[in-house]
Amino acid sequence: MSHVRPTRQHAIVLGASLSGLLTARVLSSHFARVTVIERDIVDPEPTARKGQPQARHLHGLLASGLEQMTAYFPDLPDALRAAGAIVEDLATGMNWYTYGGYRQRLSLGLNSSLMSRPLLESLIRARTLALPNLTLIDACAVLDLTASPDRSRVTGARLERRSEPEGSQTLEADLVVDCTGRGSRAPQWLSALGYTAPRESIVRVDVGYATRLYKRQPGDALGSAWTLVTPEAPRETRFGGMFPIEGDRWIVSVGGWQGDHAPTDEKGFNDYVRQLPSPDIHRVISQAEPISEITAFKYPFSVRRHFEALRHFPAGLLALGDAICSFNPTYGQGMTSAAKQAAELDRLLAGDVAEPDLARLFFKRAARIIDIPWQLAVGEDFRYPSTTGPKPFGIDLLNRYVAAVHRATLVDVEVCRAFLKVMNLIEPPASLMAPRILIRVLRANRQLNRQASQQPDKALAAA
Repeated sequence: MSHVRPTRQHAIVLGASLSGLLTARVLSSHFARVTVIERDIVDPEPTARKGQPQARHLHGLLASGLEQMTAYFPDLPDALRAAGAIVEDLATGMNWYTYGGYRQRLSLGLNSSLMSRPLLESLIRARTLALPNLTLIDACAVLDLTASPDRSRVTGARLERRSEPEGSQTLEADLVVDCTGRGSRAPQWLSALGYTAPRESIVRVDVGYATRLYKRQPGDALGSAWTLVTPEAPRETRFGGMFPIEGDRWIVSVGGWQGDHAPTDEKGFNDYVRQLPSPDIHRVISQAEPISEITAFKYPFSVRRHFEALRHFPAGLLALGDAICSFNPTYGQGMTSAAKQAAELDRLLAGDVAEPDLARLFFKRAARIIDIPWQLAVGEDFRYPSTTGPKPFGIDLLNRYVAAVHRATLVDVEVCRAFLKVMNLIEPPASLMAPRILIRVLRANRQLNRQASQQPDKALAAA
């Protein structure tokens, strides 16, 4: 199983969040030793750390993400179920309101998972840290990177442990992988070593939401059904989600674009939920017992760092996950994107790649993985006139068609199936343009338009 080469003695992973843990699992098959460095204190129990503000909010693991993680941790689905998480074909229990109606329920034939982010991370962390060649050092800050005299390669990292106030220590490594998230200091580290920092694409979305937990009765009529309310942009700005998670709880997150954020006082939060275009979430929380405070999260912009465009990059250094690209979290793509990037790194290391070529090849492959969720997220965000940043060419025309796809999912099961495969990062967005889907989209929209035109006649007949 191991692909360890004599020259691959030690790898360092910066960050013990999900992308860091998945990367460490991959590297454990190719390096004699792997050390994970985490700034926060890591609790073995499922808890959100200070450096993970988004971990307290709504999460779902897309089908392709669960599939990829299961490839590395075969017992993960059973472990999630044993902990009380939902692992099933979520398309069958979908309660998704958008564009004035509900998307068609169907069998996608693939399992996804609903759980708290801390639970998923704790299960993956326990399995990763059980590997014999892996070590975690928590409560440890990374001061900077060390490099060879000619600065052609990174040779390790300079660390400062909270438990050792006497000073810093240097940890040498053959490879350092930055998985520290959107706040990554890789651009500054590169500049300090004399390299050009990557160009950044920043798309300002001004999204903010608030989250609360509620008690879920074991015999709840909704069972494992999950609810989403997503806006018909730009006319609507608000969204809401209510997922069943472990511990017989509902997790409810509501918020909006363009500064239309949910309040964190009880009355304001409840009123915000009540004003969503569907009453489903309010119907539940008006009767369920709240069991947490209301927690807010602000997401001002998405950022993508174009490492793949750099012409010069030091050997011995990579970045992965949110350190490369931080997506608008309302689309739920980040964990799956990180898992796919880690798997791509695995394939490269298993091949006969020369060390100087590793970064160039990895960043190009990672960029191809990122392109699809970035296109999906940015495309939706640019439905709002206030969104700023590099706008993809032709996106307004494309969005008109995608709006027709959204409407078609309300009445056509096959269009909905195609849409869900794209959202789960199973099929590329171009699959929605296939002739058989395009025809069904046009037919469904004609049907909806006819129904809408007949509504006034029905109202007059009833009067």
